[in-house]
Amino acid sequence: MSDHGIREDKTLDVSGLNCPLPVLKSKAALATMEAGQVLRVISTHPDSVKEFASLCRGPQFELSGSAQEEGRFVYWVRKLL
Repeated sequence: MSDHGIREDKTLDVSGLNCPLPVLKSKAALATMEAGQVLRVISTHPDSVKEFASLCRGPQFELSGSAQEEGRFVYWVRKLL
């Protein structure tokens, strides 16, 4: 469980990658996961904030939480379907 109270099943560090790579790599990782599982993503790209919000607008994924820590953006994405 993270210090944000969200249990993650897998962590993906995409630090240093520019958009859209963080979202594309996250979608690939989520494709290997079961419905209900949570992927924790660590990114350093500021545009990832809007990219992950957009990713989680559809029916497949839910943004369960996000945080900004020392120049890093952390997202918890739950696979719904």
